[in-house]
Amino acid sequence: MKHRRFMILAVALVALNTFFWVAGPSLGLTKAIVNQFFGNRLIRAEVIIQGNGGPEDWLIDRGVITSVAGGTITLRELDGRSVPITVDQAAKVQGPARFAAVSRLRPRLKVVLYHQANQPVELVQVEGTG
Repeated sequence: MKHRRFMILAVALVALNTFFWVAGPSLGLTKAIVNQFFGNRLIRAEVIIQGNGGPEDWLIDRGVITSVAGGTITLRELDGRSVPITVDQAAKVQGPARFAAVSRLRPRLKVVLYHQANQPVELVQVEGTG
């Protein structure tokens, strides 16, 4: 009797393990859904993440630079909205080497700007020319 219970339990556990192994990826967010929200069609986003010191409020803005002056980048977003955003001169710039510093950014560049709420931009990703 004990052997029979053990076999039923073992078969059930193997079946359950097989189910989660096969169905595991489909239970989470698929890459297509993540790309739909954060892919090329993204205009702007507010993302709240749990940091070590508590929740952090991050803003992501994507668009084409229309002007760069005095530590402020004016961005024209896909929906036509024009937004002035303060940029830290020491912000990290990712993209082609010729735009390796904030001082090298210019109008007509497609960029994605990352910054915490009420803080200057910390990261600029250059996506190309618009």
